[in-house]
Amino acid sequence: MDLKLSGRTALITGASRGIGLGVAEGLAAEGCNLHLASRNATDLEAARNKIVSAYPVKVTCHPVDLAVSENATKLGKECAGVDILVNNAGAIPQGTLTALDEKAWRASWDLKVFGYINLSREIYRAMCERKRGVIINIIGGAGERPTNGYLAGSMANAGLMAFSRALGAESPNHGVRVLGLNPSATATDRGVMRWRNQAKEQLGDAERWRELTKTFPFGRPAEVSEVADVIVFLCSDRASYVSGTIVSVDGGNASRK
Repeated sequence: MDLKLSGRTALITGASRGIGLGVAEGLAAEGCNLHLASRNATDLEAARNKIVSAYPVKVTCHPVDLAVSENATKLGKECAGVDILVNNAGAIPQGTLTALDEKAWRASWDLKVFGYINLSREIYRAMCERKRGVIINIIGGAGERPTNGYLAGSMANAGLMAFSRALGAESPNHGVRVLGLNPSATATDRGVMRWRNQAKEQLGDAERWRELTKTFPFGRPAEVSEVADVIVFLCSDRASYVSGTIVSVDGGNASRK
């Protein structure tokens, strides 16, 4: 299926690894030129080299900390002409109300919540003026199934889901689509390292980490490509009537008892 993305331009945050990099590769395969943003300049350059060696697209790197609101605003203005924005930067630590202090809570929200909002504000304004564009917020299933042990993340994800739904309900008036996507546990480098450490501690062997994921849907975590492929499709005109909704790529986990 031709997704008709060739020649378009996308900005992807958290793009040096994991789902962000997977999305970047998927969009590049469809002919999209890219702006990649992440904190780590070295990892970004490695991602750029990997992409341009495989696909004939332009890739611009933006090493930037989007937890700083001025940086998010500046990047949004620099990339105001993009056709697609994929907000993906940020990870929120586990912790209960009493275990997670205010400093850690605010730092994680500055990146994942306010980073999404501040960058979207600039990009959305420009998209509305052009009457065209897509914003996809990569969120997480804890917003649908909040837990006390992941309280800051559950609250942040629920807020970003509301943000995506509310903005995406209004955006079609301006020819723009906004939506969210909730991936479940995914076999990113970070995720596998976490499971390996857990397996070493609990089972005495890091190589047994897959045993910890047997209760997941399909008996395994999602692959990065399985999440990225859905995002790339949603970025395209093939999904031109999708806005103001949350798409779950979780193997049905949100509906499990």
